[in-house]
Amino acid sequence: MSNMHASKLFDVKDKVVLVTGGGRGIGEMIAEGYVSNGAKVYIASRDIKACEATAARLNKQGPGKCYAMAADLSKYEDIVKLIDELSKKEQALNVLVNNSGANWGAPLDEYPDAAFSKVMNLNVNKVFTVTQKALPLLRNAQKKDGVARVINIGSVNGVDPPALETYAYSASKAALHHLSRVLASRLGPEGITVNTLACGPFQSKMMAATLEKFEESIVGGLPLGRIGTPEDVSGVCLFLSSRAGAYTTGATIPVDGGSLVKAKL
Repeated sequence: MSNMHASKLFDVKDKVVLVTGGGRGIGEMIAEGYVSNGAKVYIASRDIKACEATAARLNKQGPGKCYAMAADLSKYEDIVKLIDELSKKEQALNVLVNNSGANWGAPLDEYPDAAFSKVMNLNVNKVFTVTQKALPLLRNAQKKDGVARVINIGSVNGVDPPALETYAYSASKAALHHLSRVLASRLGPEGITVNTLACGPFQSKMMAATLEKFEESIVGGLPLGRIGTPEDVSGVCLFLSSRAGAYTTGATIPVDGGSLVKAKL
């Protein structure tokens, strides 16, 4: 079969994937996309019960496999332990999806210093740490079969200032977008691609309160006129993880229903 056929271009069967924050929300959507296409997926967060529930659900539908791992991604020692445990199970990691993240909203004059530090730590600092510690596994994957990818989950709020008062979140996602470009430049010569998704509104725990209050106005501000679905975000991840995305690195890809191109008066 020609490598131009879609079944070859977008094939992720038997690839080993780690999705941080994969127990719910966008991370769960991404994990489902990989499992549905035959990948071996590890999902990790501090909420091990959520990860276990998601893994059990995804394993019922297959054809890939999903495994839950406990890790507080805001803690350096937990990240070291996570990658060490993964290294005992797998010799190589084809795809790392850095999805774990936090948000905090508060008026400018009252925004807590501790909250700003917490959000920046998880959304930027520890994305770097996870990627750094996973490099031996990613390098092994590149040597083994030429597929080693890092996908960072960013946000449209890191591109355009949001209306809501989420100062640390917006700043952290802008920093993450640039960190991805720096890593792409550094790791490209090793054959490891690094890309970012600038996600718009999806149904997730982080977005739940916002959508409950503002869904109608948010949808009204999207050229495509709807909230994102699991297929929307998992499809882009499959592209970036397969032969189809092998020549794409350092990109920030909007997955946002067109919010960034909405005409503004």
